[in-house]
Amino acid sequence: MPAGSFALYRLMHDTAVSWLDLGLGDTALAISNFIRTHDGELLVEVSGQTDRALRFDRVDHIYYLVLAPEGQALLGDRQLAGPQIELGAGDWNFRDIELGGETLRLVSLGVACGVVGNVCQVRVAETTGKRVALRRELMLAVLVTMLVLSAGLVLAGRLAIQQGLRPLGELSAEVEQRDLDRLEPLSQPVPAEVGPLIAALNRLFERLRLAASGQQEFLSNAAHQLRTPLTSLRTEIDLALLEPHDAAVEPLLKRLQTSVDRSARLAQQMLSMARADAALPQDPQRELDLRDIAAEAAEDWVPRAVAAGQDLGFELQPAPVLGQGFLLRELLANLIHNSLSYAGEGARVTVRTGQREGRALLEVEDTGPGIPAALHHQMLRRFQRGPAASGNGSGLGLAIAHDIAARHGGSLSLHAGAQGQGLRVQLLLPLLTPPAASVQSGESAA
Repeated sequence: MPAGSFALYRLMHDTAVSWLDLGLGDTALAISNFIRTHDGELLVEVSGQTDRALRFDRVDHIYYLVLAPEGQALLGDRQLAGPQIELGAGDWNFRDIELGGETLRLVSLGVACGVVGNVCQVRVAETTGKRVALRRELMLAVLVTMLVLSAGLVLAGRLAIQQGLRPLGELSAEVEQRDLDRLEPLSQPVPAEVGPLIAALNRLFERLRLAASGQQEFLSNAAHQLRTPLTSLRTEIDLALLEPHDAAVEPLLKRLQTSVDRSARLAQQMLSMARADAALPQDPQRELDLRDIAAEAAEDWVPRAVAAGQDLGFELQPAPVLGQGFLLRELLANLIHNSLSYAGEGARVTVRTGQREGRALLEVEDTGPGIPAALHHQMLRRFQRGPAASGNGSGLGLAIAHDIAARHGGSLSLHAGAQGQGLRVQLLLPLLTPPAASVQSGESAA
C-alpha cells in the first residue's frame, strides 16, 4: 500500500505539474505573437489591458520578459534576465529559480525574430502557490485513499481469516473433547492444506485405540495371573493352619497369611489404579445409583467389620449418577477398607449416600484417630499414609478414590468427623436427574 500510494502520488503530481507548465507555455506563446520588426528594429507592443490580462492569476504572481538575440530586455520584468539559457527557435526550457527570496517556475521559449537566424527569448514565470497547494491536496487525497483501502483490506482480511480458521477452531474443540472413549476418525470439513494434519491425527487415534485395547487385555490377564496364585497360596496357608503342626511354626504361617492378604490387596489396588488412569472404553458409563452400590458393599464388609469388633452402618438415600460401576465399587471398597483398617477396634464407621447442593453424595465417616487437616490434601496423593496409621496399608486407597472421582467429573475431599473426631471422606458427583425428580424417586422407594 505505501509503495502503490507513492507511485500514484508521483503519477498524479507529475501529470498535474505538466499541465501547469503547459499553461505557462501557452502564455509564452501568446507573448511571442507580440514580437515584430519595424524598420529593422525589434518591437514588442503590449497594451496596458493586455499586460493586465497576461499577469492575471487568482493564486500566483505572473512575471514575463522578452529578450532580444543579444540578450537585452525588450519588454517585461528585467529580474528574469538573470539565468543564462541557450535556446534555438522553437526550443523550450522549464526550471525552478529563486527570485527575491521565493521560488518561481520559469518557462523559456526560443522565437525566431528579425534577421534570419536570430532567436529571441520569451520568459514567463509564476510563483508556486498553486503547485504547493496541489502537492498538499494530492498527498491528502492519496493518504485518505490509502487509509480507506487499508482499513477495507484489514477488515476483509480479518473476515477471511476468521472464516478460513473457523473449521480449525471446530477441529480444535473436537480434539480437545476426545479421550479413550472416543477415538473414531475425525471427519470435520477443513481446508485442503490441513488435510495431512487430519490424516496424521486419525492415524494417532488408531494407534491409541490399539494401545487401549492392548492395555485392557493386559489388565485382564494381569488380574487373573496375580489373583489365582495368591488365592491358591492363601488357601494352602489356611489348610496348613488347620492341619496339626508345630506350635513354633504357627507365627510364621500367620505372618505368611498377612503378607499374602497384603499382596492380594496391593495387587487389586494397583490394577484398579491402572484401570482408573486408563479410562478404558470397554467399561462405558451407565446409569447407576450410589445407594445400590453401597447396599451391595454391605454384604461384603459388614461381616469383616463384625469380625474386627467394629460397627459398620449405612444411611442410604437415592443418589443417581452416570458412571462406571466397577470403578465406583472399587472407590467405595477403598474408602471402607481404609476406615476399617485405621479406625481401630470398637470404632463406628458410617456409609452415607444422598444428594447435597444438587450433586450426588457418598460419604464414609469413622470415629478413628483421623488425619490432621493440614495433611488432608497430601493424603490424596499416592503412597501417602497418615502419621497415626498402623497396619500394613500401602497408601493407595485414597489416591485411587481421588482418581476415580476425577474420572467421573466429581471431587473427593477429606474432612474431620462429627465433633472433630475421626475422618469423613466425601465424594460429590454430578446428578443424573434434577434434584426434584430424585426426591420423588426416594419417597416412592420409601
